[in-house]
Amino acid sequence: MPDIATDRWTRRHLLGLEGLDADEVRALLDTADAFFPFATGDGEPPLTLAGRTLLNLILEDSTRTRTSFALACQRLGGRVVQFHATTSSMEQKGETLRDTARTIEAMGLDAIAIRHKERGAPHRLAEAVRCSVINAGDDAHEHPTQALLDLLALRHRLGRLDGLTVAICGDVRHSRVARSNAYGLAALGSRAVFVGPDAYLDGLDDLAVDVETSTDFDAVLPECDAVMMLRVQFERHEGADGGFDREVYVRGYQLTAERLARAKEEAPVLHPGPVNRGIELTDEVADGPHSLILHQVTCGVAVRMAALTLCIAAADRDGAEA
Repeated sequence: MPDIATDRWTRRHLLGLEGLDADEVRALLDTADAFFPFATGDGEPPLTLAGRTLLNLILEDSTRTRTSFALACQRLGGRVVQFHATTSSMEQKGETLRDTARTIEAMGLDAIAIRHKERGAPHRLAEAVRCSVINAGDDAHEHPTQALLDLLALRHRLGRLDGLTVAICGDVRHSRVARSNAYGLAALGSRAVFVGPDAYLDGLDDLAVDVETSTDFDAVLPECDAVMMLRVQFERHEGADGGFDREVYVRGYQLTAERLARAKEEAPVLHPGPVNRGIELTDEVADGPHSLILHQVTCGVAVRMAALTLCIAAADRDGAEA
């Protein structure tokens, strides 16, 4: 039986990394490590979710997150209900998110993974339902399981998560990934440096941790143990492209092999995907030996196995004690 840290995790929901302490983050990562050998479908995993049901309430376009949550639940013996907004009462009849979730919960749910365009939607949902709620991304606020899989991939490559300097470069303003990673790295005693054009570094006043910012990628890289590139989120920009100048962006912020050589030796490269090839990264870097991009995807299944198992176990304890 894998080492599942149910004794170190007491929360029935995973709504963000803000406010989690180092022990809680490590409990999630250690449990994900225990599940990692089964993340690709190999071996016989423990059926920690046998008889359990997950609602995949993914209300924004998603490939990796939707699929990853489904596989995580199924590989541990659980059932998955895929919610399709375009054919739902929310879309066709104007039913509220709260009423939709409570209606489906009444049919028997143990967890809801929710991705929503509105900031705070997972938190409001958690107040309305009895089952566990896991935030799969809300607006540009948080994406806790993505940050956890990033941290797990880094720990696999570097062997530690304390005392690191990690550049998080690109469209920070619109990135829930950047925010969750800032909280996770800070909790574990590491340093995040947000890098990008001025226009992509504003709107960060609500961050609950201090984060350094820089517009000079080349100056920051020599300090970096790892480099996390962010997708330019054109769909969140105002107008056709928000005034994006591809040539200027590539010149200042594209990660090339030459630019990566400025970082510390063997510094890994991460990206939450999907990659805008030729903008954030060159193919040489995206597909090269420093890249952890595909390893991150595998880590994502393990992290979601851990989050579902730990949160549902905590909810069971809460129910038993009520």
